[in-house]
Amino acid sequence: MKPDRLAILAGVRTPFVKSGDVFKDLPAYELARLVMREVIDRTGLEPGAVDEVILGNVAQPAEAANIARVSALLAGLPIETPAVTVHRNCASGMESVTTAFERLRAGRGKLMLVGGTENMSRIPLFYPRSFTEKLAALQKARTLGARLGVLSAFRPRDFSPQIGLLLGLTDPVCGMGMGQTAEVLAKKFVLSRREQDEYALRSHQKAVQARERLAEEILPVITPDLSVTQDIGPRENQTLQALEKLRPIFDRKFGTVTAGNACPVTDGAAALLVSLEKDAKSFGVPPLGFLRAYAYSGCPPEQMGLGPVFSTARLLKETQVPMKDIELFEINEAFSCQVLACLRLFASPTLRKEYRMAGADLLREIDPLTLNLNGGAVALGHPVGSSGTRLILTLLMQMRRSQANMGLATLCVGGGQGAAMLLERT
Repeated sequence: MKPDRLAILAGVRTPFVKSGDVFKDLPAYELARLVMREVIDRTGLEPGAVDEVILGNVAQPAEAANIARVSALLAGLPIETPAVTVHRNCASGMESVTTAFERLRAGRGKLMLVGGTENMSRIPLFYPRSFTEKLAALQKARTLGARLGVLSAFRPRDFSPQIGLLLGLTDPVCGMGMGQTAEVLAKKFVLSRREQDEYALRSHQKAVQARERLAEEILPVITPDLSVTQDIGPRENQTLQALEKLRPIFDRKFGTVTAGNACPVTDGAAALLVSLEKDAKSFGVPPLGFLRAYAYSGCPPEQMGLGPVFSTARLLKETQVPMKDIELFEINEAFSCQVLACLRLFASPTLRKEYRMAGADLLREIDPLTLNLNGGAVALGHPVGSSGTRLILTLLMQMRRSQANMGLATLCVGGGQGAAMLLERT
């Protein structure tokens, strides 16, 4: 007997918007509220039918501890409905789906609301520990002399904040920022600046051409102060010449990774309603498709961008599905060179021998005509907590258009991991 699959009944996402732009005043929990409420309304189901809410988020805003619960209550879910926030860096949006899959398999419910949210505009600055210690001492001081003594101990360096976003994008194990790991791959796989810029240009071109298709998965965000109906990122007038003028940002002297061939820092949210296949019919909602299997895998942190290859190899080994049967692919574009490095590793048995990954012999070259047909994160953006959910939704919608039965969604994960999901339509 085949194991039960996870049915994805419905899904929606906000437009993806560059950090510091029109979503800067919408907290991550508000972005999540919008898509949670919309995905329920689109199915016609009652909010009370949801057994649990599982939401991916990376920045973990201090004003909304357990952001899943905050968003769920604001979206009108009953007080009795539990909610939990999950965090696997860039794969948090996928972690919400696979956590729900295991919960449902364990009999902990029949319908779950999952997804991811991120407002990277609102990631705060952090003051040094010396500042907080002196501030605490100032609050405890009871006399004027004691207060003056504490105040005199403050130094200019105490007022130099650390950028939370940069801290979050730096792996403390290898000591590298994500952009620096991309430069490692560019050098290791001998990826020229031109190759990376050409890939970025194609991502923008595909995303612009796909605007009508992508609109099918997007909830326009309209408030008294703003109206956003599509992704703010894809550039209709993007050119190779403009990309070539940009300077490297992580290795200014010898680097090749620029703001143009890397994904932009982004705000956005996405949500899905899921159930086990055996329960799906009872909800009266024709599924978009099914999650057949998934795999997470570790890889060297300093080469974290190769995570999709490691996780896909593990997935194929566990399922014994031939890679030739997979018709469409979504690989999250953290950086142009990261995807290009993955494609070279997928295609080369010789290169794969160095990494000794389980299932490496099952990997095959990916036809570019089957990859990221609607553009990728270099153009669309990468709100880290929700990108995994977006990949699933975008792939399932494209599988329906292309009449494809099997697709693979995968992404690299900061810290040296990969996540891969095998999706089916019929």
